[in-house]
Amino acid sequence: MHPVSSEPSNPSPDGPPTSGARAQTLALQGLVNRIVRGLLRTPLLCRVVGNRLITVYVVGRKSGRHYAVPVAYTRQDGTLLVGTSFAWGRNLRTGEPVDIRLRGKRRPADVEVLVDEDGVVEQYAVMASDNHNFAKFNQIGLDKAGVPSRPDLHLAWAAGGRVLRLTPR
Repeated sequence: MHPVSSEPSNPSPDGPPTSGARAQTLALQGLVNRIVRGLLRTPLLCRVVGNRLITVYVVGRKSGRHYAVPVAYTRQDGTLLVGTSFAWGRNLRTGEPVDIRLRGKRRPADVEVLVDEDGVVEQYAVMASDNHNFAKFNQIGLDKAGVPSRPDLHLAWAAGGRVLRLTPR
């Protein structure tokens, strides 16, 4: 387990601690997602791009629509950790398998969803320490040693952050 800073984040030397809205989509997110999904399906490229990214195949609980969502992951003890506050993550339930594309291969994965504050904060700290782009995207400040800001981790949870622990089969 990684230590967690209790200091508020300060993304720039003069700036205030991170607060307000959390993770947000990019202006051209749909286009970016299509490109990344294509790269993750391409045999040789998926090995480079797939070091940090997988595609999660989600079916809407109410709409029945199918979504293919490229997401960053962190490996931990044989599982893949994915953190999200976006609506697609609410379609997944503990015990209900999901398909993922990992290293170019589509396969089923078992799902455990964490939504409790302690669980989300702890796992977001692991993901933010491992992947600084994840931290930046979720507005989680890191100190000079790379330790995530505890207030920012709690804000990420309060903004609807959840953790998906995926175990590929």
